[in-house]
Amino acid sequence: MIQFSPEKLQEVQQIISKYPEGKQKSALIPVLHVAQAEFGGWLDVPVMDYVAGLLNLIPIEVYEVATFYTMFNMKPVGKYLLEVCQTGPCMLCGSDEIIEYIKQKLGINVGETTADGLFTLKPTECLGACGYAPMMQLGKFYKENLTKEKVDALLDELRAAATN
Repeated sequence: MIQFSPEKLQEVQQIISKYPEGKQKSALIPVLHVAQAEFGGWLDVPVMDYVAGLLNLIPIEVYEVATFYTMFNMKPVGKYLLEVCQTGPCMLCGSDEIIEYIKQKLGINVGETTADGLFTLKPTECLGACGYAPMMQLGKFYKENLTKEKVDALLDELRAAATN
């Protein structure tokens, strides 16, 4: 049975308490973030159903939000999610080439995860760092002004960190 740990359930209840009675849907995005972190980095249908129950929503209301925003993953992802911006300014500065390079380097296509479970490549919409294009988001961090050399160094660093 899907259930938040007591600590996470308390966090979710705190989030919900910030909104007036009957307006629990307002807590949906922050609760989905907690759920994604708690349940393996992605939102499976039973997880979204559980969130719907906590917020007194019908499941489709949760599915609509979770599938709309690229920050939510609808299938398992690797330990490191490489989210490369693919909007205009980044494309003009070479994000398409960076995406192709990562695909070649890791032997995966967009949306796939490496066999070792370390990396998932996910193109994303604008991350608001156009002045540092091409760029990617890696967890809470931005990796900016990407080049093939910077990608190589980053992948090596992440592989090393994963073995420690």
